[in-house]
Amino acid sequence: MLRRKFNEEGFVLKGALDRRAVELALYIVENKATVRQAAQVFEVSKSTVHKDVTDRLFYINHALYKQVQKVLNINKNERHIRGGIATKNKYSRLRNSSK
Repeated sequence: MLRRKFNEEGFVLKGALDRRAVELALYIVENKATVRQAAQVFEVSKSTVHKDVTDRLFYINHALYKQVQKVLNINKNERHIRGGIATKNKYSRLRNSSK
């Protein structure tokens, strides 16, 4: 007989992978973090974070999945701005160090 574990909200947890997916999702939502930031904090790869919060989370906790998708979409829409700021800062540092 298959035994299933449930979390506090009553959602099925199959084990460590599902638990990690929920923890990653909660971190992303609470901190408005990027996939890269979450990967660094949890010491896993970006592809692991992405797989957990898109594929696995969809079946574990759909409401949390929707919240994570909102944050990820905001990050995706802002990434070109962050990239431009990073490039500007890089060349400002290079210009100031050569003086």
